[in-house]
Amino acid sequence: MKLEILAPCGGEESLVAAVRCGANAVYLGTRDMNARRGAENFDDEALKKATEYAHSHGVKVYVTLNTLVDDSEMAQAHTIVEKAMKCGADAFIVQDLGLAKMMRECFPTAKLHASTQCSVSTPEGFRALEALGFSRAVIPREMSLDEIKEIRKATDMELEMFVHGALCMCVSGQCYLSGMLGGRSGNRGLCAQPCRLAFSADGSGSCDLSLKDLSLISHINEIEKAGVISLKIEGRMKRPEYVAAAVTACKKAIEDSYSPDDERVLKSVFSRSGFTDGYFTGKRNDMFGTRQKEDVVSAEGVLKELSHLYDNENPLLPIDMKLVCKEGQQVSLTASALGKTVTVTAEPPEKAINKPMTEESVGARLEKLGSTQFYAGHIDVDLDGGLIVPASVINSLRRSAVEKLSEAQTAEFVSTPYMPPTKTAKSGKPYYTARFESASQIPENHPFRRIFIPIWSSDEDFISSGAGVELPRGLFGAEEKMIKRLEELKRLGVKNALCSNLGAYKTAEKLGFNVFGDFGLNVFNTESARQFNSPILSFELTLDKANAISAEDTGIIGYGRLPLMITRNCPVKNRIGCEKCGKNGTLTDRKGYKFSVKCSSYPCVEILNPYPVYLGDRLDEIKTDFIHFYFTDEKKPDITRLVNLYNNREKTDGNYTRGLYYRGVK
Repeated sequence: MKLEILAPCGGEESLVAAVRCGANAVYLGTRDMNARRGAENFDDEALKKATEYAHSHGVKVYVTLNTLVDDSEMAQAHTIVEKAMKCGADAFIVQDLGLAKMMRECFPTAKLHASTQCSVSTPEGFRALEALGFSRAVIPREMSLDEIKEIRKATDMELEMFVHGALCMCVSGQCYLSGMLGGRSGNRGLCAQPCRLAFSADGSGSCDLSLKDLSLISHINEIEKAGVISLKIEGRMKRPEYVAAAVTACKKAIEDSYSPDDERVLKSVFSRSGFTDGYFTGKRNDMFGTRQKEDVVSAEGVLKELSHLYDNENPLLPIDMKLVCKEGQQVSLTASALGKTVTVTAEPPEKAINKPMTEESVGARLEKLGSTQFYAGHIDVDLDGGLIVPASVINSLRRSAVEKLSEAQTAEFVSTPYMPPTKTAKSGKPYYTARFESASQIPENHPFRRIFIPIWSSDEDFISSGAGVELPRGLFGAEEKMIKRLEELKRLGVKNALCSNLGAYKTAEKLGFNVFGDFGLNVFNTESARQFNSPILSFELTLDKANAISAEDTGIIGYGRLPLMITRNCPVKNRIGCEKCGKNGTLTDRKGYKFSVKCSSYPCVEILNPYPVYLGDRLDEIKTDFIHFYFTDEKKPDITRLVNLYNNREKTDGNYTRGLYYRGVK
């Protein structure tokens, strides 16, 4: 299959730049429910025009619906999908599994592409996405080449991956930093990028959560051989010149003509201390960078030059034409392009008085496609001798054929109305569940119906505590390691598994565990909640919205230092090294708050909120079936005291937060 260059379009000018520079597909958002709500984006009329323009140039349009959707927004999402389908959208990029379920049921002909925000990083996870009806999935940016090859073996889905653009510190879909600190959720399309500010591992004010921009354009041949078919460029918030430069660079790489000078232009138009390919190559020791003054200044010299790349239409599409000119018959021109064929006609030819037409002269006239998106492919002229047709008539036939080929076609699709799920009754007082960092924290005679400890805990800890296993959120390249450990725990008698990502959930299910959904599944609505067993709901929901979710046995995190980020590249290791850290790393922000950094024997680290969520004195307001306690550094006596405070509905002393349960996120 031919490699697809997939370009970002934050607005109309970026769309034109992408198409004229040779993108095969574009992705763009409506005004709501997309992961770049701060971009210009497209209203209903603009979306229609954008789709018509792209399709007239043989370019596909993928509409982004890659945010979490609450119950009150599902009907609006249905309307957005229906309008986009009427415009002829070729596919939808989706994060929310509840939204995907609604789309499968209401729009069975819609193509679903799984966003990288789905946080799926294992072969089993990609198989699960395929089983859920996705035809394509976007590979996480953190994956190495060998890991991508393993994914390719596991699924028949199309694979898409980012080859250029900004690189988030956190695994996509698992970042709650912006939402918690400022109410602007990355999972809802309004990330404020606080990670670009000072978060220092050594107290120096360094920006230890800021990565360089990704660029894998020089690796495109390897990517193609690995079975990836779509090369995605990040940047719906960036200017059109950036889009033009990145698309042009990808085209050159596919044609084996990408040069150091092309990379220089790319760095000039936008970079953060240069580029990185660290995740792809596995060499992650030089990935951090910030936007410097020289990065900004360097753009000035290339922007005007880049804008000329899309000043005019570029002839990117072949058009085949056949002109038939017979005595006594209408002149006809049949043209084929974009998978369509049209025929236009004119009055019959006249007898030539002096110089009759020739096949060569007619062919030369038909080749003059001017400032259109077409170039002449195969031209066939069937001409009787001694005839003449005015040049203006042939020109008119050619123009008319091009216009008809460029006309939008009516989009046909199947749809049914959205019917909200029926309400389910809730029980009375919520019961308690908990996860512990260590079995040594678990109190005797504890009140928790289910308890969990991390998968890397010792056999003895599992045996003595009777705990279930908490599976890691980050499993890049570690699925086999996890399976082996789960098989060992199964033999020890461990029955329950708490899972924060789709791949781990399905793996534990196949191995026969009683599987429970953790917060990393980002359950944000009833449709999503009903796809998992006893899910812990997203802590970006308000308490009212969490209470209103109508699914069996749902819970919220009612206590704990919430994990705000999970990252494959440790910011503390990068700044001061593991030896100085001693597994007690912290990041200090510009206001002096300290964020603990937790590492493990699996390939990711987690960054915790400075203060714990506490709702014990608001217990009467919690209507979910259970409350989950997320214990990290607490000592056993502290845990006993906290549970007593909860039971007595008392306030806790010390610093705490209500999280987002009352203020919510945008």
